[in-house]
Amino acid sequence: MIYLWYNEIRYESERKKMINIEKEYKLLQDLSFVRVSGRGDEEKAADLIVKALEAEGLAARKETFEVDSFNVESGVLEVLAPFTKQYDVTTYANCGTTPEGGLEAELCYFESDNEVCRKNVKGKIALVNGYLGRAVYKALVECGAVGFISFSGDIDKSVEVTDIDTRELRAPLRDLGVIPGVHMRVHDVMEMMDAGASKVKFTVNQEVGKAESCNVVCEIKGTEDTKETIVFTGHYDSVPFSKGAYDNATGSVCLYALAMYFKDHAPKRNLVFVFCGSEERGLLGSKAYCAQHEDELENVIYCINVDMIGCTLGRRIAVATADEKVVSFTDYFAKIVGFPISASQGVYSSDSTPFADKGVPAISFARITPQGGGSIHNRFDVMEHLSARYLGEDTEFICKYAETLANSYVFPIKKEMPQKMKDELDKYLGRDKKDDAKNQKAK
Repeated sequence: MIYLWYNEIRYESERKKMINIEKEYKLLQDLSFVRVSGRGDEEKAADLIVKALEAEGLAARKETFEVDSFNVESGVLEVLAPFTKQYDVTTYANCGTTPEGGLEAELCYFESDNEVCRKNVKGKIALVNGYLGRAVYKALVECGAVGFISFSGDIDKSVEVTDIDTRELRAPLRDLGVIPGVHMRVHDVMEMMDAGASKVKFTVNQEVGKAESCNVVCEIKGTEDTKETIVFTGHYDSVPFSKGAYDNATGSVCLYALAMYFKDHAPKRNLVFVFCGSEERGLLGSKAYCAQHEDELENVIYCINVDMIGCTLGRRIAVATADEKVVSFTDYFAKIVGFPISASQGVYSSDSTPFADKGVPAISFARITPQGGGSIHNRFDVMEHLSARYLGEDTEFICKYAETLANSYVFPIKKEMPQKMKDELDKYLGRDKKDDAKNQKAK
């Protein structure tokens, strides 16, 4: 008992040396509301972050960028044969329109991308398993599907607590071709398929416009006369229905806590904190920052991204889109300071990726919940599943890690991207090198 008491006191003492968990946790509470890209609630969150930074004597600015705007339609899908019934759906944004009177066709369960399903789906509306991925959508377009249905939810949770997600046909998919689609609850899909639905109909008729999203940027000048810059990223937007406390208000408040620390402990190198908007719609904020600061990226030597930390139950991970040596360094550093984390090489689906794609070595930190220990992208992403203690521990480790690199005598991470990572980035970003080669040959 004395040992546990001593360790708790030591934890409290060490933590307060680096971060202010009380202010960090308070901002987390303030940001825990729905913050959807391109809407007023996202702007409200950006203003809260700016205000919190300015209250600490830090200069912060909003950098706007354009995004598509749309009113996601709630509609119905009608089963026409061998029985009749209507089910609630939401229509995919940016998926075109259906003919007047709706799209009516036979239903094909596109269970997986195989030769049998490809042959069966021509001229039909495809039901895909779960969310719509690039590979499956590409197959549907190539094989002549006329529409698609996706679904989400948990069959073991009641319909009353299952929202129908709002989905978007993002630009990389639209580049393959546009076919209309809708999204359903898993409960309804199971009932529909169990009853043998063979012919369905739905209508898509939507207007798409433009809106503004923004990144919040805070810069801290290094003490040395150097252009070398470390960029920190973390997104502050959420998806509809979700307060996004875990994903990713936690990453945003971590950046806030780090900025507070480095304001009072000036590093040798320059630091830039980018609170990214519209991440949930395809990393749009970090992509916009890289586009708007193309020339400055020459001086960016590392990107540290934080996306989902501080959950009560979870495991710490670090994913480096960089040379394998970065994985070894991160693993060694964690062992030296006594922090339990698993480091690996790969592409993490977050705001570090656009920087890595520009040749900037990047790492993403997260604490991943076990199955049943927390949720994202739904109404269950709430403060009650988070812990001030673990948020503090995660932030303190990232702060120690960043401070070591920001003050290193010579920056140890070379600005180079291994071919293995380039290939993974191409795959993640939907760049088909085989198609590119064919197109070049045709020219």
